[in-house]
Amino acid sequence: MPNHPLSLCEECDLLQRSPPLPPRGSSRCLRCGHRLHRHRPASLDRTLAFALTGLILFVVANSFPFLSFEMQGQHTETTLFSGVAELAEQGKAEVAAVVFFTAILAPALQLLLLLIVLAPLRLGRGLPPGYPTLFRWFKTMLPWGMMDVFLIGILVSVVKLADMATIVPGTSLFAFVLLIFALAAAQAALDPEIVWERVPLPARVRRPPQAGERVLGCTVCELVVPEREALRDQGLGAQVEASLESALAVPVGDAHRRCPRCGHILHRRKPKSLQRTWALVLAALVFYVPANVLPVMTVTSLGQTQSDTILSGVVFLIEHGMLPLAAILFIASVFVPLLKLLILIFLLLSVQWRSRWRPRDRTRLYRITEAIGRWSMVDVYVVTILVALVHLGNLASIQAEAGAVFFCAVVILTMFAAMSFDPRLIWDAAAETGPAPNRAPALPKAPSKAAPKAPRAHSEAVVDVG
Repeated sequence: MPNHPLSLCEECDLLQRSPPLPPRGSSRCLRCGHRLHRHRPASLDRTLAFALTGLILFVVANSFPFLSFEMQGQHTETTLFSGVAELAEQGKAEVAAVVFFTAILAPALQLLLLLIVLAPLRLGRGLPPGYPTLFRWFKTMLPWGMMDVFLIGILVSVVKLADMATIVPGTSLFAFVLLIFALAAAQAALDPEIVWERVPLPARVRRPPQAGERVLGCTVCELVVPEREALRDQGLGAQVEASLESALAVPVGDAHRRCPRCGHILHRRKPKSLQRTWALVLAALVFYVPANVLPVMTVTSLGQTQSDTILSGVVFLIEHGMLPLAAILFIASVFVPLLKLLILIFLLLSVQWRSRWRPRDRTRLYRITEAIGRWSMVDVYVVTILVALVHLGNLASIQAEAGAVFFCAVVILTMFAAMSFDPRLIWDAAAETGPAPNRAPALPKAPSKAAPKAPRAHSEAVVDVG
């Protein structure tokens, strides 16, 4: 839990007190239901054990053949990196870079950063240089590690090649599957507060805010800090800005404030959130059409050539009786990107029209867009695996096509669009009565899973018992 029992919800901006949590319990925002904190027993030891196991599995998964392809006496093998290299050779360097980052580099950085940050804590040694920055990078990497999505891509690829040749799993595939579970377990076991509580803070930052005083909440380390105590690293200078704010009653130089604990830039609202989100959504809509119309790959087998779009890949799985995989591919590659774009457009319009309609439900819709977007990478990974496995000249080969580039762009753009949208704007537009949520009032507490009692309105976050 934080050093002082205050939480500023990153989704609705409600300032509330965070109650003590029972074992395996969690707290959620009283207003929007966003999870604020979770109790994780033996967090340090469990996280380190899973991270070290994951690092060993990562080395194995990248050191041996992943899958083998056998056709009419000819044999090819692929590693995790060979698909990236093959995409680059075929002129699809942008797709290769995305696959390398999401399937190899981001998971590796997560494991390394966890070990670098947590090992000194466990061994009782001094904090490493740049300790808060390193852990901030770990959180930045979390949405981009997509090994679980890559595994679905492997299953689809094996089904597509089953009629063409014999597919033999390699040592790396088994290590890769175990690595997915190890990394997920490490993330689930981690309690970030055991890291952030080791960062020393001056008393002026730890002090509770005065009634009516503006506060800022860090979305990385969850520190709630009085606005005047935030670090300012450029601009007019702290004293000049404070004088202007006092005279004008208007915030000045918001872009220059940084969290005193982790160094993350603090904003009351994400700068130009609506403009950036609209630009990314419109760009994704433009790319969505060629992504679904143009072929994503061309298959050559025994001298015959066939181009496949995303939808033809779904039809192929249906024709071969693989209805569950067909459903997964259709939902992830066709339905999810379109659904995400529609939800974002709805949220943008509702904010611009100052809608008061069900802000809590609209906040839930925003959470859905963040959770589902990454799964659309399935088709990109399928193309990556197939071009790495099948390169036997005229006998059998697979070439990545322009549709894969457009589709990869759609996935990345929608992920950035969701990150650019500020859900607090939903609650601003709803214009609830009462004190401004980012000013210190008589403070609310956050809810937890244990309490059958109804929490006092705007007093304490809800606690859920695990």
